[in-house]
Amino acid sequence: MASAEKRGSTWRARYNKPDGSVGSESGFPTKKTALGWGREQEAAIRAGRWVDPDLRATTFGEFTKSFMTSRRKRGRTVGTRWEKLDSHILPRWQDTALGSITWYEVDAWQQSLTIADVSRGHCVSLMSTIMTAAVDAQHITVNPLFGRRRTRDTAGDAAVPKAPKVSRDPRPEDALLLAERLGPARGIHVLTTAFTGLRWGEGLGLHRDRALLERRQPWGDAEFVCPVLRVVEEYAEYQERDPDGTKNGYLLQLEPTKNDGSTRDIDVPRFLARLLRHHLDDWPHERPFSTTSGKPWRRGNWSRDFRPACDGRDERAKRQGVSYRAEWEPILPGLDMRALRALHDTLQAQIGVKEPLAFEAAGHRRPGIKRHYQRPTPDMRAERLAGLEEVFWKAMANVGLRTMWGRVDLRKPDR
Repeated sequence: MASAEKRGSTWRARYNKPDGSVGSESGFPTKKTALGWGREQEAAIRAGRWVDPDLRATTFGEFTKSFMTSRRKRGRTVGTRWEKLDSHILPRWQDTALGSITWYEVDAWQQSLTIADVSRGHCVSLMSTIMTAAVDAQHITVNPLFGRRRTRDTAGDAAVPKAPKVSRDPRPEDALLLAERLGPARGIHVLTTAFTGLRWGEGLGLHRDRALLERRQPWGDAEFVCPVLRVVEEYAEYQERDPDGTKNGYLLQLEPTKNDGSTRDIDVPRFLARLLRHHLDDWPHERPFSTTSGKPWRRGNWSRDFRPACDGRDERAKRQGVSYRAEWEPILPGLDMRALRALHDTLQAQIGVKEPLAFEAAGHRRPGIKRHYQRPTPDMRAERLAGLEEVFWKAMANVGLRTMWGRVDLRKPDR
């Protein structure tokens, strides 16, 4: 039963908690207000909607550590969350009580962040996820961020388009020139990304035993057969953390694919299958797209060769201890492997790949009910492969190439 007692010039409310202990709250001006507050707590307890005021006062920083410890995700996801927490969220909200956080303040804060608007959205989304967990843990009764629409900055130069990372959209010709320049071991990775849409980590994680497997599917009165790349895992590079967020250096390790749509077989065009067969014959390591020592590429190490090939480089004269290095004209400054993956999806739209197959090949989970009803057919697959084959040969003619790397005449009969 709630009660009130005099404490100096104010009154203190006392009430029975669910565990049988006595809770209290001080600072009420009258006995009536103290009793009323205590009775409200006991009514909320009986209704199952009571939140302990002590838990409501838990700081966002304290609860975040508990959340990050208990909600384990893929390593890269955990690393990305900690980066946003350390760089943007915790500096502002570390010492704020969960019960004191309001949407008005969060919205004003996110507008003040000097980062890309999409990153602001990710920060608010992560905060909302943590606040929802606090509701589930009965630290607060409601998440004030849930379902709210952010205010976007439209003043000043906010509406001015940002300078693109790449000066123009990549073309198949750019992928061919880049692959030719990098040579067969690295160039085959570039071509495979541009014409199959492999993600960076998926390419590194591809095993030779899952390269150029066969898809067999009934097709009319015959059977459709084509080579595929089977994607079941990927390499992720991220900063390892202790449960409390302490940094422990960077890891590069295999993980399952990011979702069920990413685990897939990707149909491979005939020209690319031929090049991949030659590469697998020559390559001694179990991962086809690895370093010359068979280890997975670190992004920084890959960039040492990839960036000059895209952006160009100056000539370097031969001198003692240093070999001669020819000048490279730029192919497409700013181009990266993600843009090459996007090129594949653009090509799929260009050649009219049907939605069920386009989503499958890209490793995207198709939204809506249609994903349960529509499936790729052999006709769709054959059209896609024929379209990519035509794009490749047209690009080869445009850049004046007949062979890749001077090693393989692609017009020889397939073996």
